[in-house]
Amino acid sequence: MASFLPLVEAGVDESLLSSLARLGPLILTTTSDAVPLDSAIDRYILFDQSAPLDLDEIVQRLDSGATKVIIPTAWAKEVVGIIPAERIILLLDVNNVSAVSDKLRNGVSGVLIKTPSLDVDFITSVSRFFTGKAIHVLPESTSPLPPLSNLRDLRTAGAIPVLNAASLTLSASTSSQLNIGDIFTASLTSDRPDGLFPTVVTEDGRSLGLVYSSVESVKESIITGKGVYQSRKHGLWRKGETSGATQEVLRIRVDCDLDALEFSVVQTGVGFCHLNRASCFGEAEGLSALEKTLRSRLASAPEGSYTQRLFKDPKLLQAKIMEEADELCTANTKEEIAFEAADLFYFALTRCVAAGVGVADIERALDKKAKKVTRRPGNAKPQWVEKPQPPSNGSAVAPIVSPASRNPDAPIRMRTHDLSTASAEQRAAFLRRPVLKSAEMIAKVGPIVNEVRKRGDAALLEFTAKFDRAKLSSTTIFPPFAPESMELDPAVKEAIDVAYANVHKFHAAQVKGDALVVETTPGVVCSRFSRPIARVGLYVPGGTAILPSTALMLGVPAQVAGCKEIVVATPPRSDGSITPEVMYVAHLVGASAILKAGGAQAVAAMAYGTKTVPKVDKIFGPGNQWVTAAKMLVQNDTDALVSIDMPAGPSEVLVIADSTCKPEFVAADLLSQAEHGVDSQVVLVAVNLSDEEVSAIGYEVDSQARALPRVDIIRESIPKSLIVKASSAEEAIEFSNDYAPEHLIIHLKNASASLPLIQNAGSVFIGPYTPESCGDYASGTNHTLPTNGYARQFSGVNTQSFQKHITSQEITVDGLKALGPVVATLADREGLGAHANAVRIRLRDMTA
Repeated sequence: MASFLPLVEAGVDESLLSSLARLGPLILTTTSDAVPLDSAIDRYILFDQSAPLDLDEIVQRLDSGATKVIIPTAWAKEVVGIIPAERIILLLDVNNVSAVSDKLRNGVSGVLIKTPSLDVDFITSVSRFFTGKAIHVLPESTSPLPPLSNLRDLRTAGAIPVLNAASLTLSASTSSQLNIGDIFTASLTSDRPDGLFPTVVTEDGRSLGLVYSSVESVKESIITGKGVYQSRKHGLWRKGETSGATQEVLRIRVDCDLDALEFSVVQTGVGFCHLNRASCFGEAEGLSALEKTLRSRLASAPEGSYTQRLFKDPKLLQAKIMEEADELCTANTKEEIAFEAADLFYFALTRCVAAGVGVADIERALDKKAKKVTRRPGNAKPQWVEKPQPPSNGSAVAPIVSPASRNPDAPIRMRTHDLSTASAEQRAAFLRRPVLKSAEMIAKVGPIVNEVRKRGDAALLEFTAKFDRAKLSSTTIFPPFAPESMELDPAVKEAIDVAYANVHKFHAAQVKGDALVVETTPGVVCSRFSRPIARVGLYVPGGTAILPSTALMLGVPAQVAGCKEIVVATPPRSDGSITPEVMYVAHLVGASAILKAGGAQAVAAMAYGTKTVPKVDKIFGPGNQWVTAAKMLVQNDTDALVSIDMPAGPSEVLVIADSTCKPEFVAADLLSQAEHGVDSQVVLVAVNLSDEEVSAIGYEVDSQARALPRVDIIRESIPKSLIVKASSAEEAIEFSNDYAPEHLIIHLKNASASLPLIQNAGSVFIGPYTPESCGDYASGTNHTLPTNGYARQFSGVNTQSFQKHITSQEITVDGLKALGPVVATLADREGLGAHANAVRIRLRDMTA
């Protein structure tokens, strides 16, 4: 934690700058060239509030290593929610502090308040308003300089002073400049009789020892950059002055109570401890110990030793790194993964040490990467990707990854665990899904959404050309749709018609025509009735994929519910057309418009509307992480006034099976979800199955997968999947309820009897002849379902998803006579006099 922050603009003395960098972040203006963009110095960037917003520059500054950006309130609406809150500080004038909304306050990590004077009482009250946020205070005038007592009181109140670097010096304090050591130590407090401060000395995050500092020793360390402490026996102690084991001070921090210090140093010589060890707390362990050993071996490895061979033979070292990486990728158990990771770390660190790179350098590189707001797509390089052959049905294929998948002879098998022996931590791990980096994705889609919001159709056309490789002259198709755009193979058309009829019949049965009417007390009648959401947007993934099923599952309930406008958004093919299957379904469900666009741009167009794209009130449909992030972004923007169906994640299935199951059926059900993508979640809960019975299912998974067109995807998803052994059907269902799967398939004896026990699932498939595929296409239920455990809170898409419910009440004279005094009493208790008056004025009228 910093005692104060310097505002650095231009012309700062280099030695002063170095000393300031040891005490915490520097605040730099966008015009300052005092610190290079790619410097490792911790820095905040202060943007000029009179300049126009440039979101790209904000992102560039953060990507270049800035810890935070300080932005004016005028920019906040465009930046908050796009840039992570922990990277934003809000610039406020003292007069507009109270104008900050809760949403804005929650979207930043702190505030920088510009004030003409340091009013500690006022800042203390501001701190209470911004509870949990960092408070920085910048006096607008540097003449006269604030007294040290004011700075101390400000720091004690929980605020961090910000001082212009021009008013700071390494020399003695004067009327025009303050010594930075005086400022830093002014806020320190000591509860010791000798006035010293306990000081923890660390190197690369590891404690070297505990010493004591005085005001004098701290000041000298700040100025010289060397480790200087206070010996309780001998006075000022300049570390290494006699032994040569000196320290370079990288950072001096004060703790949250302002009574202890941490010196982060680079130790030279034999070490910190007087016993000639690196640390007073014992020898190094783990990676630090390995690095020390490798550096020793690099300097003087025994002739013929294995480590010497690695240092002298780069090709051998490269081969070992690749070998261990492959073995780590194929490891299954916790113990195997730890063992293989340790091998990989050893060879990787050998490579680093040979090049003069240490653990500290790696950690600094990690810290720098962590500061990036934007991220590369993260796709594997071509040499690590096996290029799949396009499938004959023209459907999209997910990218293939990992060296392990290139071995066609490797068995395709799932990991097996036993609930009876699993610890609470292991059981929790079984329930875990992949981490969805929502904030990171929202930051990426934000600029796309903003462009469509601002420039409408022009931006849509540009993004469609860029992302879908389709050059269009218009974005939207309106009915009547051209017959030639819906020409289909008769068998496909018949299949769509059957599916449409079944889905329509099931969803039509969900319509509640009659209003709910209840007389809660004599003379008081309450009712609830439904109305369709007027305008809905349906996102149907497309491009190379052909997904009429998704168009059916979204379009039919919208049609049945009575939505007035149904906008179907789907990416066009490269020639600008829409697949005829989707066109035909759009015609069947009465779509009022078809938006030829995909991704975040399609979501934005439906959320805000353009000249040609109608604005909608609710957006439905699955999509990749870009689509999901855009849906989450627009639903939180009050300007859009749009809601979404549900959060989305990778497809998933959980199958419960006992000894009555057919192994080939269970395997087929598992594979039907495993083929969706490499991140698909597939779980088998085996109820009292023997090892032989589990192996039979595993054999079928491997055998059937090899005959499928998307086997390369399955090679990635199946090894990440689970077989969980349960001792009873009840235990299996309890685990399933905790997991809350998107699809639940029950292969149990008398499977339908278990349905009352199911509490959390998107859709349930009962018995051996109910494959999940039927629900996906044509049984009648909906396949747009909650994933990632959200089946605990959300239903799948249904007719009522496209409706809203309105309540009403009608009260007679007698009803108000009975109910009115109750209402007035409660209103009085809550201090809402106008509420009580609205009742009493009527009661008085009745008795007049």
